[in-house]
This record gives sequence, C-alpha cells and structure tokens, in this order.
Amino acid sequence: MNGNRSHLEIERKFLVRSEAWRTEARCATRMRQGYLNHEQHCSVRVRIAGDSAWLNLKGVTIGAQRLEFDYPIPLADAHRMLDTLTCKPLIEKTRHLVDVGGHTWEVDVFEGANAGLVVAEIELDDPDEPFEKPAWVGEEVTHDPRYYNTCLASHPYRDWRDPPSACD
Repeated sequence: MNGNRSHLEIERKFLVRSEAWRTEARCATRMRQGYLNHEQHCSVRVRIAGDSAWLNLKGVTIGAQRLEFDYPIPLADAHRMLDTLTCKPLIEKTRHLVDVGGHTWEVDVFEGANAGLVVAEIELDDPDEPFEKPAWVGEEVTHDPRYYNTCLASHPYRDWRDPPSACD
C-alpha cells in the first residue's frame, strides 16, 4: 500500500513488453499469497513477502481506486493459513522494484499456475497524478479484472486459451 492514511489504494496496472526493466531493478522479493474468500465486496488474503507476513483486506472495485487494509501477522501463522485455509492455486511471484521518474514501479513476475505473466504496477496519490511511463511498459490493464490477483487465483493464466472477458 502507498502509505495513504485513508486506506485508499490508487494503483494502475500494465503488461510488461520487454525485459529492459531488469537492468534498473533494485530489489527482488519472493511472494506467496492465497485467498481466504471469493466474495463480491472484498477479498481477504494472506501474503508472505520475504520474512514478513500480512493479512490484507481489499475492496474488489475494478479500476484504479479501492480500499485496502494490511495487518502484520506472525510468519508461522501465515504459512499455516496458506497451506490449509486458502483457495488453490496460490499466487506465487517475485516482485521487483524499479524507480522511474520519481515513482517506484512494482514488476511482478508470476510463477506456478500463472507462469509467463509479467505485470507492472504503479501506486499513485491521486488518480490523475502524472507519471513517466517507461518504454518497457505496455498495454494498461487496470480495468481488466483478469489481471487482478484474486482472479488469477481462481482462473490462472496457464488456463487462458483465448483470454476470457472476466474471471470466474
């Protein structure tokens, strides 16, 4: 989350068109996450990133803005929840941070059931905030629910033949 005290996440999501971002990446964190529900109004997920873990509640409004709340939880609890309570498949990815024009892009390289998918996200303080779009960033998919992690958990990228119009 961007640290916005209102708990409003403003995020834009793009496909990645080349590997050029790799030369600028400053950090890589392996992540595993799973969903405890598939509700219409919010998602509840458990995420492990490196040696830290969180319980996250996020509004499922499709678009650039939605409510988000993160709560740290013990790492051992997170592992147990992922192994026993979450819907499968898990979301597995490595997140790389890339600084461009005063913003930090998060480039997620998916593994497992979503291998082959690479998505870049940028968090903003305002929906109309200008930002520099690097050459390695391709089509915007902010308003396409198929690319949201909650959808990728129920309809993984490996199962896409002709991309569906929405996730199941």
